[in-house]
Amino acid sequence: MIKGSVGTVTTQYYHHPSPLVLESGEKLPSLSIAYETYGKLNRDKNNVILICHALSGDAHVAGFLKGEDKPGWWDTVVGPGKAFDTDRYYVICSNVIGGCKGSTGPSSVNPATGKSYGAAFPVITIRDMTNVEKLLIDHLGIRELYAVAGGSMGGMQVLQWTVSFPDMVKKAIVIASTGYSTPQQIAFNEVGRNAICSDPEWNGGNYYDMKSNAAPGPVKGLALARMVGHITYLSDESMHAKFGRSLQEKDRIGFDFSTDFAVESYLHHQGDTFTQRFDANSYLYITKAIDYFDLTKDGSLAKGLAGVRAAFLVISVSSDWLYPPYQSQEIVSALTANDREVRYCEIRSNYGHDAFLLESGQINYLISQFLRRTVVGDVMMRDVPTIEEGSTTAVTARRLINLEVNHLPVLSSSDQLVGIVTSWDIAKAVAKNLLWLDEIMSKNVITTLPDEPIESAAKKMEEHSISALPVVDPDQHLIGLITSEAISMLLGGGNS
Repeated sequence: MIKGSVGTVTTQYYHHPSPLVLESGEKLPSLSIAYETYGKLNRDKNNVILICHALSGDAHVAGFLKGEDKPGWWDTVVGPGKAFDTDRYYVICSNVIGGCKGSTGPSSVNPATGKSYGAAFPVITIRDMTNVEKLLIDHLGIRELYAVAGGSMGGMQVLQWTVSFPDMVKKAIVIASTGYSTPQQIAFNEVGRNAICSDPEWNGGNYYDMKSNAAPGPVKGLALARMVGHITYLSDESMHAKFGRSLQEKDRIGFDFSTDFAVESYLHHQGDTFTQRFDANSYLYITKAIDYFDLTKDGSLAKGLAGVRAAFLVISVSSDWLYPPYQSQEIVSALTANDREVRYCEIRSNYGHDAFLLESGQINYLISQFLRRTVVGDVMMRDVPTIEEGSTTAVTARRLINLEVNHLPVLSSSDQLVGIVTSWDIAKAVAKNLLWLDEIMSKNVITTLPDEPIESAAKKMEEHSISALPVVDPDQHLIGLITSEAISMLLGGGNS
């Protein structure tokens, strides 16, 4: 295995058999979701990071698929020792609905007709995408996400996650994105869609059964759409540095309409290669979803983000003119207005919008620092089994066994923490023939607060030789439990 790589990976599929109602009111009778996972899910299932991809991305974010030598699209930041450290976190990435890399989209077979959906596929939104991701997360038995991260359209999904499912997301990482699509962004997408729809081989979106070597589908329109889009991903500085006014395999300009300049050849190459891996209809549907994205409420992004609860890292790129820094700053201002925890960083780069994929050094550093700044509330178990004060040791033992846990906080009739009992305490009760919980439970309980750094909680456990800490509020009401296993995962203790 290559150092720092997750190695060879396999794309998995979840088939959701029930109908899905979309934001438009239309229904999909069933759907499939392509996804990949990296790392190991811990016992508490609280080390999960969901990565959301940009427009032309897919589920293959890291490692190598069998028989391929090109790594995943964000391999530079996903893997052992990287920002999304797979020795610590369980990383998930899925292909969005409407895509063409395994998840249900316009190229998928419509069960009602037995043919590809084509233009009969319903229009989707960013909210639909996150709702489908939520179905996958539920299927995997995961109840909370340690972090959701993404750049560009992926950043939009991150924001939508924090709005739609605020109680599920601990940390949110939004890179080179926006809280709503602007007229300029919509305009560029419309040019791309028009290029595809103007291609005679688009045929109203129904070209799948007509494809052949002689008629490959609307590849000319798709290539042109990609060329226009790719220009917006670069910057004036990067294009000067990469191409200048260099000629392409010529000593002098041709005084005709052939390809003279290297930048022209580059754009043609980008357009042509894109048609080999992407579907024209998917481009139409996904760009439309981006256009519809708008988290403002009554014209206010602060109102739209009023219900979010996650801690945020918002990153912009200095030379990004597609999603310029002021749009990231608007997100930060909206979060600050709602008294949310937010950290803002602007990457200094000449790469333009593509910097979130290319500036791996800066991205790794910023994300690593953000993810490792962890408090107890980020990793604690919330739905903690408990036992009532005054119970017998026999009842307590049965509860420990039935729930398959080693610790039970003991609560008073007013739901305040009064003690904790462990499986070791039960063993002592059996040896000494003790009948009542009050005789064996620890009453001077070492506790922690949700905003205490995990390093501090770990030190308490080590000093007192204990393996779990109840998490309490200022009134000593139990709100969670943190185990040494959960802490060791984040502090470098390895997988569990």
